[in-house]
Amino acid sequence: MAAKKRLRSGFTTGSCAAAAAKAAALALVSGSCPKDIEIPFPDASRKSFTVHRCRIQTGRDGADDCATASVIKDAGDDPDVTNGAEIAATVNTGHARSADQTAGHCVLLDNILLCRGEGIGMVTKPGLAIQVGEPAINPVPRQMIAAAVREVAPGQPCTVTISVARGKELAEKTLNKRLGILGGLSILGTTGIVRPISADAWTATILASLDVAKEAGLHDVVLSTGRTSEKGAQQLLDLPEEAYAMMGDYLEFSLKEAAHRNFTTIHLSGMWAKIIKAALRIPQTHVRNGALETVDGARLLAALGAAGPLLHKIENSNTAREMYSHIEDAGKTELVQAVCLKAREYCREITGTEIKVYLVNHKAEIITHV
Repeated sequence: MAAKKRLRSGFTTGSCAAAAAKAAALALVSGSCPKDIEIPFPDASRKSFTVHRCRIQTGRDGADDCATASVIKDAGDDPDVTNGAEIAATVNTGHARSADQTAGHCVLLDNILLCRGEGIGMVTKPGLAIQVGEPAINPVPRQMIAAAVREVAPGQPCTVTISVARGKELAEKTLNKRLGILGGLSILGTTGIVRPISADAWTATILASLDVAKEAGLHDVVLSTGRTSEKGAQQLLDLPEEAYAMMGDYLEFSLKEAAHRNFTTIHLSGMWAKIIKAALRIPQTHVRNGALETVDGARLLAALGAAGPLLHKIENSNTAREMYSHIEDAGKTELVQAVCLKAREYCREITGTEIKVYLVNHKAEIITHV
């Protein structure tokens, strides 16, 4: 059997922004653009980046000198929408006072004024790690950018403006708008390194979504397994967009975190394969971690009343979808209802709070809810 390919790690937008900022600062101080740049990471290690673009602009009497440098993000083997994005930083000497700054587009980090440029979002809703009205550049990236620039210009006041080419367009493919990050992407990262298909990225988004819902004063939150199941719930529930948290496969984690925030009602919306896994008490529903053993599914359905030829078909099914098709063909809607009730029972045990379960089909239609 061939060895399983090891997935390649990459860099976060935060570490790329820090590398671009140091490259621009070095170009401004030395008068020469670097080809490569090395920066410190939160774990005290150092990593090198290739500088993609760099230019120095000289103003009159040196008063308006600035330099811009960029780095192309390499997310490794992680399916990240920002993979391949050009992340740039422009560094000016001193603290440029501008309408952007007074409008809340900048934040002062000791002697470094950090600003959002084109393609970087601004926080407009409470509940995130960044205050409302500030650039959507998270705390660790802020620290990394400041530390990288200080290696070149220690103690020297300067303005650093971060931008991302096509950032506003890329942001449309994320949950930023729902979280209240408008106008572009957020600069993220807690370690500077992207781990392929990282649980950290998913759980961080779930936590942010739950925090925004709580800060919005909502009593209900909707946990969905994907966009289709979320859309189904939206068609039935009259709740604001902040109420929706896409949890993916992190069922137990999301339930516990929602319960910790004391929501009055937790709505769970999912398609059949995920709901039956919840009924089987599988805490992490991805196929890698929570593979549905068809024998377990068949045993559950038998306990709920499946019998005779239908049970035989269920026991010989290869997938959860095939099981459902046999139940649907037999018109046994009570079995579907029973599975949803079992899922609700498990979720209530995890949370100790009111749970409502919605089963959604591939057309984003709610089949049943309990």
